[in-house]
Amino acid sequence: SLDFWRLLYVLLKQIHGGRWTESDAIGAQVRFVKSALWYHGYGRPQLQWLPADGSAGSRELLLAFSWLLHSLGLLEQLLARNRLQTGDEASVCTCEDELPKSQEGTTEAGPEDRVDVRYLQWLSGRLRLQWCSLHAQHQEQCKLLHKIHLFTSGSHVDQNLGHFSVTETDLVRRPENYKQLLQLLESETMQLEAFLEWKQLEPVYWQWMETVLDNMAEEGNMCEPQDAQVEKRRLPEVISCCPWADKLTGQMDRLSRDLMALQEQLHQLVAQRRAAWWEKVAAREELQKERFSATARKIQESVELKLRGLTSLCAPKKSEMHGTCRLVLRSKHPASKMGFGRCVSREAVSAVNAAEVIRDLQVRETSLQRELEQLRQECRHRLDEITEGLEGVICISP
Repeated sequence: SLDFWRLLYVLLKQIHGGRWTESDAIGAQVRFVKSALWYHGYGRPQLQWLPADGSAGSRELLLAFSWLLHSLGLLEQLLARNRLQTGDEASVCTCEDELPKSQEGTTEAGPEDRVDVRYLQWLSGRLRLQWCSLHAQHQEQCKLLHKIHLFTSGSHVDQNLGHFSVTETDLVRRPENYKQLLQLLESETMQLEAFLEWKQLEPVYWQWMETVLDNMAEEGNMCEPQDAQVEKRRLPEVISCCPWADKLTGQMDRLSRDLMALQEQLHQLVAQRRAAWWEKVAAREELQKERFSATARKIQESVELKLRGLTSLCAPKKSEMHGTCRLVLRSKHPASKMGFGRCVSREAVSAVNAAEVIRDLQVRETSLQRELEQLRQECRHRLDEITEGLEGVICISP
């Protein structure tokens, strides 16, 4: 059990980008693993009931480890995080957000949630300043990368690349680092070979896990404390080693209370809407059938026209790009423009042109600006409606 706690502690620490040392107390490791698993959505209460000294719970830890393998893609995440980057890469994302663009209902904040507007303005200005600083650093990095790629053009053995990356340029300047890079590449190769061996034996592992689950189901739940019902609703204990867990616990408690209140309001709203709907249906039945059918036919025709327009707009849509791409400098010759390839190969089909990505992002920026302006107009109208109901108050726009 102790070895399993340490294994989960090391793996979860790597996923969260934290540092770990062998001198960490086992109690701190156990509490971190419980909090991290809860954070990722593993809500099995039997794991939270395990003792803090790590002396028991090998089967529960095995079950949690299997859940991490299946749900989070644990091995794939570790390989991607520990991957050695020998080329210069840039992140590209043209995916559309799946968040709703508008909300039908609005929730009013309570007295305890009210925040001074000046504080929000200060936070907005601070965020804008940090964003501008980050953007300037990215621009400076792009200029330096362009100089390296331009000065080393024609020096690379691979003609598809044609230039050195930052890592390769550093190796040319400092050849003594070549041995260290070779050791890192050998280590990564061993990890990839182990991962391939695991993929071949993975079906056997999951068959074994099915037998473990069957045995646990037959034996029943482990010894639960008397206040098991209370513990099921209680979040795991957190310590200072997880700075995000304490805040997350309070937010989840507040969200649970808000969800219960919203659920009651939703039931009342559904009952009211259902009653209003039945009244509308009763009134609609009084209409003549011919008139109703004609109106329905017109609505159906208008919907078909809108669907045709949407189909024509969505037809030329390209596949969305997401992930990292290796930067490859191209000459200004018409046959090959400056761009970056998703995977550098001899086939031009796999290349992604930077100009095309910039145009796609500009189109999306224009759409978002249009949506932002529309939301601002709606907010102005809403504020005008509110101010009209105030008597004896003069509102001056900034």
